[in-house]
Amino acid sequence: MNPTKHAVNCCLSLLLGITLLTVTACSQRSMEQAGQGAVTGAAVGAVGGMVTALVFGGNVGEAAARGAVYGGSTGATAGAISGAVTDSNEKKAQQAARLEALRNKLGDEAYQGLSALVECKHEISQGYGRTAAASDNPDHALAGLWLQVLAYADRGQTDQARNLFGQLMAKDGDITSESQAERKMEAALEKLMQIRKEYNLPVECIE
Repeated sequence: MNPTKHAVNCCLSLLLGITLLTVTACSQRSMEQAGQGAVTGAAVGAVGGMVTALVFGGNVGEAAARGAVYGGSTGATAGAISGAVTDSNEKKAQQAARLEALRNKLGDEAYQGLSALVECKHEISQGYGRTAAASDNPDHALAGLWLQVLAYADRGQTDQARNLFGQLMAKDGDITSESQAERKMEAALEKLMQIRKEYNLPVECIE
């Protein structure tokens, strides 16, 4: 074989091998991102469901379970390349619509703060919570207050969390005492840790 042609063939084979390795690595990373996106999405959906129960009433655990169902697929879609998620387009559309309904219920700011809370980014979560609490929409404002309370409590700053109980009672007629607010906070904090555990996320935040 012509030495020049042989060298060209070797180079082409080497390039092909590198390309295949790169594609394989990228595909693996994409699948890992899809899996992680599904986990985070489900956890955020679960916490979002929990907060809706705090704002609108209902069972915190049941609301969290419903939130996890439609949060998981949307999270996976966000982290995956085309073809990585096998759910039907119709199912994805339904789940996306439900997640959008959750966003509408809580408001954009409180909704954005959920992901930060799940990932132990308390300063970010509290920032979104403060903005949401200033909303003219009473439901969004209440969601923002609860987001702040949970972020403080999750961080171990229970005194700061309790300082917001008066505002909670002012905005939520169903909360008639600080002891009732305390019980709700403790139950929600316990559920938050359960959600993290269920999705193999750090249960307690280390700062």
